Amino acid sequence: MSSEKVTNQAEEPEETSVENNEETEANSEVETPEVEEEKKEPTAEEKYQDLNDRYLRLYSEFENFRRRTAKEKLELISNASGQVLGDFLPIIDDFERAIKNNAEVNEASTIKEGIQLIYSKLDNILKIKGIKEIDAQNQPFDLDLHEAVTKIPAPSKDLRGKVVDVVEKGYMLNEKVLRYAKVVVGE
Repeated sequence: MSSEKVTNQAEEPEETSVENNEETEANSEVETPEVEEEKKEPTAEEKYQDLNDRYLRLYSEFENFRRRTAKEKLELISNASGQVLGDFLPIIDDFERAIKNNAEVNEASTIKEGIQLIYSKLDNILKIKGIKEIDAQNQPFDLDLHEAVTKIPAPSKDLRGKVVDVVEKGYMLNEKVLRYAKVVVGE
């Protein structure tokens, strides 16, 4: 009998464990579809939070982009002017040498020649940078290029409405007026 009892007792726990396994499987089958349904359909609050997070990230990315491009633009402008000013430094050096040498030179022709060389160097740098002089003398008056200082009677009929004299030269940078030419117009 004792062997039968041991066998019966051994069988009973097996039956219990089988029943427990079936209940667990049934419960897991019921819970699994609910979990999947929750994952498939987020609530309105979750959708709102997700969209709000996306909006905030996009907004912050745009603000960072805007700040970065503004900073780059300022750096570009300051560096561009620095480069142009750096090109003028040799001319300043030439002027300083000319002033120092002019104190010792008695001949006017050498002083004139030195000034002419410095002017040529400056003019070449300006041309390289895209600056050119506005040709105004004897040209028809143009409001887009010229600023009339005064009007005088034209010395001849063919100079009526044209520039008779240039008081101050005008300059353009890449087809944009930097300074209007101040002119006298014939009537």
